[in-house]
Amino acid sequence: MTDRTITLCYRKIMDAGAAKPWDKLVWNDSYAEFRLQAQNFNPENRYRTFGEMLHYVPGADRLHFLVSGAVTGYLQQLGERMPDISDNLGRQFLRFQRFQFELINSDLQDQSRHQVAVNFVSEPLRWHDTVGQFLLVSPVAAAASGGEVLTHLVPLQPFLSIYSILTPETDAAANAG
Repeated sequence: MTDRTITLCYRKIMDAGAAKPWDKLVWNDSYAEFRLQAQNFNPENRYRTFGEMLHYVPGADRLHFLVSGAVTGYLQQLGERMPDISDNLGRQFLRFQRFQFELINSDLQDQSRHQVAVNFVSEPLRWHDTVGQFLLVSPVAAAASGGEVLTHLVPLQPFLSIYSILTPETDAAANAG
């Protein structure tokens, strides 16, 4: 099998059922910020939900970005490590390069309906093989250095996906042009 360079995406959803302290903080603070920012798009309180604002108020899709400011400090606490994703040895090794905050649903009068997601996109990884329900990966820099390469077995799981793939052919074409 030919090694390929991939990035992974992990979608972490937080809602009223959040059990971990970090998740609860993100959920609570994003709700408070949503209520604050929604006033700019809904000054007459015509709309109750985020979905209604998206449908009826031009520019309300900016709420994703505006609310994200309330959670960036929490993301920095992660030290660029993807939460919840460990290799088969229980190590959180996967680093994220970027993230995207997303309001899924919210209700100005009912916090229990507030739901958000953070999509984490990993640093590039060398995908060596798939072993059962595991991806065998290593950091790209380690694979490029030659010699022994330390690897990780990452279990395939809900909300974790291969986000992008760069095959040697695509890589060669990109470097040629």
